Amino acid sequence: MKKIAILAASSLIALSACASGPSKEEVTPVIESAKAENAAAKKMGFMWRDAGKMIKKAEAALKEGDTAQAMKLAKKAEFQGKMAQIQAKEQANAGPAF
Repeated sequence: MKKIAILAASSLIALSACASGPSKEEVTPVIESAKAENAAAKKMGFMWRDAGKMIKKAEAALKEGDTAQAMKLAKKAEFQGKMAQIQAKEQANAGPAF
């Protein structure tokens, strides 16, 4: 019985920690990083189509207090910025494959 109570208490603590989501202070640097990664991709001429939209949506979600959604969108936009830069480097000398 004691083991079940301990397990239930630890599960409740873990769930409450997950439910609260990230703080504004945790999300803001990820949004800034997403902006920087995508600015670099844009400078290379390879910014992906939806990255800018995701950043704007992340900022709006953060303003509304939905930090979980803001973090999700910011991480996606950051990933797209990094992948766009990789794509630019890999396709720098692309040409016809005859």
